[in-house]
Amino acid sequence: MFKRLFDTRSSIPSISVQDAWERVTTPKTTAMMIDVRETWEFGQGHARGARNIPLSQLGKRFNEVPPDRDILLICRSGHRSLQAAKFLQQQSLERVVNVSGGMLSWEMHRLPVE
Repeated sequence: MFKRLFDTRSSIPSISVQDAWERVTTPKTTAMMIDVRETWEFGQGHARGARNIPLSQLGKRFNEVPPDRDILLICRSGHRSLQAAKFLQQQSLERVVNVSGGMLSWEMHRLPVE
């Protein structure tokens, strides 16, 4: 279900916005979506059900990320969420996934926004 993106340091699985929406709305899901944009960006509209932990605060709020769930990371375009995924992998979290295209793609596909 996840596609691997490769770079010279690590590989981060990615997921389409449609698949991400399906994952977080499936009954009894273990997936949690975390929006890593700044609080003011999140307040302007975010994927329904997403939780906000800005990338700038992720280091000090790391304990809010459950290690026993699939973590789907989203931002505006996919860049910050990729950085967040790399950071979480470095903290030994293995179930992290980057949502490709971020909120730009989410809105383009007309998925629910709060």
